[in-house]
Amino acid sequence: MGLEEIRKQFPILTRQVNGKQLVYLDNAATTQKPEAVINAISEFYLQSNSNVHRGFHTLSEEAT
Repeated sequence: MGLEEIRKQFPILTRQVNGKQLVYLDNAATTQKPEAVINAISEFYLQSNSNVHRGFHTLSEEAT
């Protein structure tokens, strides 16, 4: 897998800063997320968001 193929997986890397393609190197503070992770987290919040290990209802069981 080439560099461009990897970059395509990270939506934020399509952004330009000061007229140049974004390069993000501050991974000690936080890491950028690939689109698959963004989609999975979004789906969780849209469909199953609830407290984990805190209830016996459907959403809690799905979140756990």
